[in-house]
Amino acid sequence: MLAKKVLEGNTKGYRHHPQLIRFANYIKPLEAIQAYLYWIYEEAKRRGYQFSADKIEAKPLVALIPATYGQLQYEFEHLLKKVYIRNRVWYQELSHKKKDIQCNPVFYCIEGDSEPWEKKH
Repeated sequence: MLAKKVLEGNTKGYRHHPQLIRFANYIKPLEAIQAYLYWIYEEAKRRGYQFSADKIEAKPLVALIPATYGQLQYEFEHLLKKVYIRNRVWYQELSHKKKDIQCNPVFYCIEGDSEPWEKKH
């Protein structure tokens, strides 16, 4: 939701977060983030989480956004590091799913390494 506020120009923080580049470069950045958040909402519902959709105005995208397999893998590894610290049981479950990673439906995967805008941790 913070990314949505950034793209709307409603916050001063996180305006230069590298993950926003993928949305900011899209034809209609706000529609891209709205569609992304819609799919986050759907996944949250599927998992039984509470996630309000009141602020999401999802519309079909003109075109999907490319995402490299390398970026997807990088983000998954980053998630694993966080989960390892917070929940070892969930970490064990996730670490066995490396080959089953799927991207948010607003993206389509293409060959390539992690994105040049990605900050390496």
